[in-house]
Amino acid sequence: MAKNSVTITDNRTGKTVEFDIKQGTCGPPVVDIAKFYKEFGLFTLDPGFRSTASCESKLTFIDGDKGVLQHRGYSIEELAEKSTYLEVCYLLDMGELPTQAQFDEFKHLIATHTMVHEQLLRFYSGYRRDAHPMALMVGVVGALSAFYHDSLNIRDPRHREITVHRLVAKIPTIAAAAYKYSKGQPFVYPNNKLSYSANFLTMMFDTPCDEYVPHPVVVRAMDRILILHADHEQNASTSTVRLAGSSLANPFSAVSAGISALWGPAHGGANEAVLRMLKEIGTADRIPEFIQRAKDPDDPFRLMGFGHRVYKNTDPRARVLKQSCDEVLEVVGAGEQEIFKIAMKLEEIALQDEYFIQRKLFPNVDFYSGIILSAIGIPTNMFTCIFAVARTIGWITQWKEMIEEPGQAIGRPRQLYTGYDIRPYKPISERG
Repeated sequence: MAKNSVTITDNRTGKTVEFDIKQGTCGPPVVDIAKFYKEFGLFTLDPGFRSTASCESKLTFIDGDKGVLQHRGYSIEELAEKSTYLEVCYLLDMGELPTQAQFDEFKHLIATHTMVHEQLLRFYSGYRRDAHPMALMVGVVGALSAFYHDSLNIRDPRHREITVHRLVAKIPTIAAAAYKYSKGQPFVYPNNKLSYSANFLTMMFDTPCDEYVPHPVVVRAMDRILILHADHEQNASTSTVRLAGSSLANPFSAVSAGISALWGPAHGGANEAVLRMLKEIGTADRIPEFIQRAKDPDDPFRLMGFGHRVYKNTDPRARVLKQSCDEVLEVVGAGEQEIFKIAMKLEEIALQDEYFIQRKLFPNVDFYSGIILSAIGIPTNMFTCIFAVARTIGWITQWKEMIEEPGQAIGRPRQLYTGYDIRPYKPISERG
């Protein structure tokens, strides 16, 4: 067997075939099984794709065992501490951190696209006032292709780049409008003199009769939330964007599909679940009761916002966001509210209790982001919308990377069929 390959033998026939092993920059090597079906007449079965790499990518690397998250080789901790969300957008899109001149140009390009077509805003009135904001985002983002079809040639690099700029610029406007519509308040147009995050917060909370000036600590916390959620390898929504885009569908519809996948509570609803749990606990004196329930294997109750499916020791994003969480609670004066007292007590227990320490049930990014968003007055039904705002750059750059791959082809997973074999059709009069 060659050093960079693995040999597989079919026990039915004795046929032996060598498959190449490919090693990326970081992470475990992969076995290239592209010719597996041709050689053996077999498909591989991997429900949930837990052991299958669906693509090659240069964007993001995760090592869950070591608590590592990197974008284009830069650690998430360093980016969240020293960078801004727009700079991270440039990094994911272009592959390198920008010079000052490049960043100034990028900011200008984003600023020229922050408004949406006035007719698009009329879409909102077609929804019920109590519609979930994510429902509005799925529809409105998908409809962008009906308004901006001047640059939808996905084979044109210039068109692809314009689409990146449009989505990054317009998604906060669309999300804020969804919130305003649910509140019965007039839409607030973007203010390009503000930073990306300050502009988003202003579109959320400003009204004609009461000017909103976001606190710098709150702006920085929002920017960090956006940075920390910008991309996360081949998660469910990103994989959905890639699969939809592989059919050569327009990128707006592919991102709309990603928003739909993100809407699922198993994906984008984790920080909502944190707030629901805190409200269920109700008062700080009930914490011991719920801690005992969390430790009881026969009780279905689980502490939301603790531990992580990918990160087995610590969530690198949580370490950064904890600082912003403490700062926000202080500046908005929310620390004495019961719900946040519960949150801070749970954090203290999780960091000291041997039960949680042994099981790696550390506070994760959803725990802190849920607290921050709630403290600054954002309702829980908007949490996933903000996740979508952050993840848009990841979705569209993943889509762009896929479209630019040599030999790009439509995704077509296989299946293990377990239904009926061929059966004769009986007329309805003969069916018992």
